[in-house]
Order: sequence, then structure tokens, then C-alpha cells
Amino acid sequence: MFIDHAVIEVKAGTGGAGSNAFRREKGVPRGGPAGGDGGKGGDILLEADAQLTTLLDYSYRRHYKADRGKHGGGKNQTGRSGEDLILKVPSGTVVFDVDSGDPLGELLESGEHLIIVSGGRGGRGNTHFKTPTRQAPRHWEAGEDGEERRIRLELKLIADVGLVGEPNAGKSTFLATVTDARPKVADYPFTTLEPNLGVVRLRDFQSFVIADIPGIIEGAHQGKGLGHKFLRHIERTRTLALMIPVDTENIQQAFQALRAELEAYSPELATAPFCVVLTKTDLLPPDAELPKFQAQGAWAVFGVSSSTNRGLDEFLIALWKASRPSEEPTSDGGDQAWVP
Repeated sequence: MFIDHAVIEVKAGTGGAGSNAFRREKGVPRGGPAGGDGGKGGDILLEADAQLTTLLDYSYRRHYKADRGKHGGGKNQTGRSGEDLILKVPSGTVVFDVDSGDPLGELLESGEHLIIVSGGRGGRGNTHFKTPTRQAPRHWEAGEDGEERRIRLELKLIADVGLVGEPNAGKSTFLATVTDARPKVADYPFTTLEPNLGVVRLRDFQSFVIADIPGIIEGAHQGKGLGHKFLRHIERTRTLALMIPVDTENIQQAFQALRAELEAYSPELATAPFCVVLTKTDLLPPDAELPKFQAQGAWAVFGVSSSTNRGLDEFLIALWKASRPSEEPTSDGGDQAWVP
């Protein structure tokens, strides 16, 4: 099950209390205060883990609490600090404070850490309260409470290329053809119910990641259909590929509808580089040209067929260049540029 958002409540550990103790040694009739400080409470951290792909674990459990610090002891012994609690999340997770709505950070690289609540400071023992006029203080401090808050976790997939299109535009078929991903493919709308990732491997050992999201329909930004729930997963992509079947009755209208939905969802997403891909070109006669339309703002227009591999070489190399502008793919002279 693909879960890409969760709300959890976290509470850091309380600091340990300081100690109220006095030295008791043979031959030392007036030993004085010797109460140690309490230990610090444990923090709660998030850690990015590349092995995780969803936030499913956090749909089963909502409350997390770190260890408290140990109390101080006699002989000026400081209490042990509470153990930090590390919660692992997929790479690409964004963290928000639920009550304020403020972003707390994001974790992009595997192994990256983010402290979301800090443990309370340990209380001071009575040693700290000795003065020239008060040689035997019996005052000590309790430990401070740890921070607590409600946080919202949102997963944004990390991919180089995002596929956008209406239901049955051929996105899943294309992904299954050029990558090892096995999305569900069927002859009815909304076959894709959750985002899919696939890695395209070129024959020169270079690769890039493609994200396929459920089909976008008119009004998606208002909650219609399924695609609006997953548009966040293409916000980080370096380029978008707007996929339109070549047998669409009005390609110009379909193109404008996709652009309008992207802009309505996120003005930033609407400014991302994009190309247009006319799919299912095997439906055209062998020598037929692609239908003409105005693709305003697109860096290129392609025609591909996932069933016959028509145009895939040119398209995939172009996607590589768009996602890695500082690099150039090489060729080993094989029959095609990508590894099926």
C-alpha cells in the first residue's frame, strides 16, 4: 500500500531531576553538598532511509516518546542522558508543524537527519546552590519537559522526469516498456491508482528515474479524479513529459487542459521545463506525420509508440539531456540507446 502522508505526535524526553545529596566520608565531619545534575532527555530525530518507499508505518502508530534523562546521584554524579529516538522515513519526506503550518525541514539524501523535538535539560543538583552563607543547601531543580508537537509528514518522490497525462494516455505502458517497473496496464481509465517509479538504463551505464502519477482530468486541482493527490510527487522533477495519445480528438485542447491543471495546482510546477509526447503513434499510417498543434513553452515535441519502440531512442536520450544538462550520453554502437 502506498501511503504518502501521515500525522504523528512526538514528545522528547524530560530531563532528569538534580540530586539533593551530601558527602558522607570518614574523617570529613562537614562534607558539604554533593548532589549531581540530572541527565538530558532524549531527542526525536527523523532519518532518511533509501530502502523505504512509503510512510505506511506511521499510519499504524501515531504517538512517539523518547526516553527521559536519569536523575542525578550523590558524589556529584550526573544522571545518564535519555536515548534519542530515531524515526526512519523515505528519502524525499517533507516535515511540517501541524499547529503552525510551518515547514520544519526535508530529508533528501539517505542517512540525512533532522531533529524535530529536543529533550529537556536536566535539573541542577544542590551542589550548584552552595553559597558562603548557605553551606548546606537542600535546594535542587527538577528536569525540564521535553518539546512536543504534532507533525505532518509528506512524501515527495525524488525523480528526474515526471509523466503527466490524462487516463489511458499510455504513461504506464511507456514506463513498463523502458524500465523494470511493472505498473498495472489495462484498457480502462484510472488503471494507475498510485505513483510508480522506474529507472531508465542507457547502454552506457547512465540512468535516470521516471515518476508516473495517476491520470489528470479537468478539475483535478479541485479534487476531481486521483491525480491531484499525487501531483506533489512531480514537484521535484527536473523536467515534465506531457503525454497525449495521438488519436485524441482535439490534441490542442488536451494540451491546454493539462497545462491549466498544472498551473492551477502550483504556479511553480507550471513553470517547470516540459516536453510534449504524442503516444500510440503505431495507430498512424507508417509514413504519416505527427498531428500539428501549438505546444507553447515546450522544449520539444516527440512521437513514440511503446508497442513498436518507435521514437523511444530519441525521446529517452533527450530526457537524459534534460535531466542531466551538464552531461552527455555516450553510445556504444548498440541497436538502441536504452536497455529494455
